[in-house]
Amino acid sequence: MRQMERFQITGNAADRYERHLVPTLFAPWAKDIIGRATLQPGERVLDIACGTGVVARHAAQQIGDSGTVTGIDLNESMLEMARAQAEKMGAKVEWRQGDAGALPFDDASFNAVLCQQGLQFFPDKAAALREMHRVLMPGGRLVVSVVRSLEHNPLMARQIEPLTRYLGDESASVQRAVCSLGDVDELRRLHADAGFRSIDIQVVSLIIQHDDAATFIPGLMASLPFAEAIAALDESNQNALFNDVFEGLSPYIDGQRLAIPHVAHVVSAHT
Repeated sequence: MRQMERFQITGNAADRYERHLVPTLFAPWAKDIIGRATLQPGERVLDIACGTGVVARHAAQQIGDSGTVTGIDLNESMLEMARAQAEKMGAKVEWRQGDAGALPFDDASFNAVLCQQGLQFFPDKAAALREMHRVLMPGGRLVVSVVRSLEHNPLMARQIEPLTRYLGDESASVQRAVCSLGDVDELRRLHADAGFRSIDIQVVSLIIQHDDAATFIPGLMASLPFAEAIAALDESNQNALFNDVFEGLSPYIDGQRLAIPHVAHVVSAHT
């Protein structure tokens, strides 16, 4: 395997997220969620913790001009990127800044609520799910995806040791947080307590692929909250970090091509 080249961290966090994570990681999951939501023309759809808007953009293509799609996120810089990306592809989406635990919408406002890889990060998951239930119409549909625990997700798990060694446990804890809601019983209980019914939880595994792992790995890591800590490392330690992650993922790299399972619980439920 060739040594990793020095990777310059450029652009803001939302720009890096959209360039490095969305095409390889989140766009495939967005298609999966949209397929499960069975969106219909004319429906009202809410994408919670929308990030740079990949789920909302796909939803807008499904419901057509007679429906509405709203994306909400706490981070205004993510929403700025979401607006720019939607304009490029002509997707009609309303973007709102707001908290998942106190949604700024009336009761029974939406036919479908979607949340891709956001629930595990909410400080009050129960409140967020109650809010999702509140804003759904009677008989409305919810689709939520959350990554399974670390032992099922080598893409995150094999970053833990190198991150701890070079940046400390605080940076490694970011990857642990990604996989922190992997208990299916807890996930079911949270949805049931919020009032949802017909709760179906499936284990879904997608194979995440990238033609050049040596490009993807530093791009991935530069898109996460510890990016600035990586940028602060001297050149030798930064390259050593990337190389150690590359070596840890070597069972999933053929030549330079990465193909690695990314496994989530996907919850489908109704009000």
